[in-house]
Order: sequence, then structure tokens, then C-alpha cells
Amino acid sequence: MAGRSQKNSSLHSLALVATILLFGCSGTEAEEKPKDRDPVPAATIIVQPASENETITAAGTVRLRRETELGFTTSGQVASVRYEEGDRVKRGATLAALDNSTVSASLESAQAELDRTEADFDRIKSLFADGWVTKARLEQAEAAMRAAKAQVNASGFASRTSHIHAPSNGIILSRNIDAGQIVNAGTTVLVLGETDKGFVLKVPLTDADASRVRVGMRANVTIAAVSNAPIEAVVSEKDGRADEQTGSFEISFLLPANDRLRSGQLGSVEIEVSRNSDGSVAVPATAIFGVRSGEGLVYVVDEEKRVKARNVVIGKLTDNSLEISSGLAEGDVVVARGVEKLRDGNIIKPIKTAK
Repeated sequence: MAGRSQKNSSLHSLALVATILLFGCSGTEAEEKPKDRDPVPAATIIVQPASENETITAAGTVRLRRETELGFTTSGQVASVRYEEGDRVKRGATLAALDNSTVSASLESAQAELDRTEADFDRIKSLFADGWVTKARLEQAEAAMRAAKAQVNASGFASRTSHIHAPSNGIILSRNIDAGQIVNAGTTVLVLGETDKGFVLKVPLTDADASRVRVGMRANVTIAAVSNAPIEAVVSEKDGRADEQTGSFEISFLLPANDRLRSGQLGSVEIEVSRNSDGSVAVPATAIFGVRSGEGLVYVVDEEKRVKARNVVIGKLTDNSLEISSGLAEGDVVVARGVEKLRDGNIIKPIKTAK
């Protein structure tokens, strides 16, 4: 009996120890499990396609919309130049003139030749009617008369254009002549900026950017010399071909009238254009961590609210977001804020969705 009692006591002790160990283990698991599963607060966002629009920013130079090169149609000696660079002139004003003595002599000579050939033609015509000269002789006299008339017209044109008149109200932008100088026909001697046509900001753009700009688009222009506030402008012209040296296309933004505008001022423009669709998506910059060599990591959230780090390829920064060219798809849920508190496999408690 005593042996059976001792045996029962030993079994009871083993059972008690086993129970303590069992509850001890259960207690440890109970303490650790909730700790492992405590959700971590984090803001999430649903991945969306990159914005359909983007803003192009570029620098340029203020110019008058129409800058007209002026010159003489005949060669000669400059008699006078009445204005300096920067002077404002009115439409029709005489800007420069050639010495008219040579031109006048040519016109007088041409007129005298015309008088002679007309008289000769009348005489030959009378003789032809009486049968004294042939028809060929009459036609020869007529041709000589017509040639003389053409010479009078040419000399008259040279006389009229020996003076350069302003084609519109404007500003003398360039003066390349002085009195007494000999100039050739067709040489640019003055450049007139036509103020009636207004000012533009001329901006060079790459072919990719220029292809997305259309005449009539609105833009914001900033010219520090005029105002710190943006000026509303509109695209008025764009080059049909690229500059041979730079490969850029020049775009003109028409500016509203302002007395402080001057040709040569520097300015910048911001214009919103359509983005070239390449299938990229965008996420807030705060969603990216572990960035290196154009790549980074984001935490993607599954249906159980568990996060998993995923490698992504980073594109360019647009406004407040980053383009992701690969690694994410539209509709994925990622952690937008609070990534620094997370580890791979954590369960999160979504808070107010980031925008």
C-alpha cells in the first residue's frame, strides 16, 4: 500500500509539473502573439496612373513680335539717317535717305530717252502708213519706246525708294549706317520693332516639348524687370523647323501690353501640356524608402492588411509625387506615410488615406 501511495504521489507530481509547463508555455505564447499582431498605424493610398498633364518650365527673351529689316532697293551714298537706336518713330516717318543726285540724273536721262523713242515711233508709224518703211522697222521703233518706258519706271521706283519710311509705329532696334556711307541694294541698314504688334517671349524648346505645344495655349510668364507676379500669355507662333545649331524649336508667347516691356529682357514661362502616356503610375514621395540608383522600395498592402516590401523603378518627380515606371500597377495599395515604423510582414491599421 505504501508503495502504491508513493507511486501515485510521483505521478501526481509529474502531472503537476507538466501542467505548470503547459500553462507556462501557453502564457508566453499568449503574451507574444498579441504583440506580434498589434496593427501599426499607417496611411495608405491606391496607386493611380501618373497625371495626364505636366508643366513645362523654360527661360526665354522678350522681343517685339515683328522686327522688320529695312534697306534700300538701289545702291548709293547715304545722305542722312534721322534716328538712333532706341528712338520711337511713327508710321510714315522718314528714317533714312540716299543722296538723290545720282538717282535724279538717271530718272532725267530715262525720261529724255523715252521722249526721243516716242517721237521716233510716231515718225516711223507715219512713214509706215505711207508705205515708206517696212513693218519690221515699225516694230523695232515700238520696242525701243517700250524699253524706254520700262527704264523710266525703274528710275522712278529708285527715286521713290531712295527714302526709307517707317512701315508702322515702332522702335529703332538696330542702325547699321551713317551719313556718307556707300550701301548696296538690299543690305539691311535698319531694324524696326513694330510696337503695334506687341511683345512676345521667345523660348527655345526641345522637339519633344515643342510637339506638345499648340498655338492658342495659355501660359504664365514671369519677367522680373516688369513684375514678380505671373503674366498671362498665349502661344502666338512656333517655328516650323528646328534651329540648325541647337536643334531646338522657338516658341513665341504673346504678352499683354505693358509700358515696362523692353526687347532683350529675360523671362521664364510655365505651360501645362499633355503628358506622353507610357503606362507609368505615381505615388507620394513619402512612400519610397531605400532609394539608390534610380530604384527604391515601397510597402504593398495585401488583403489581410499585411505589408510586403517591393522593389520599384523610379521615374521623375512631378509636383508632389514620384513616377513609378515599373514595379507597381494601377489599383495596388501602398503605404504612403509611416514606412519608417514598419517591417516586412507587419500588419497595419490604415488611417486617413493620403492624398
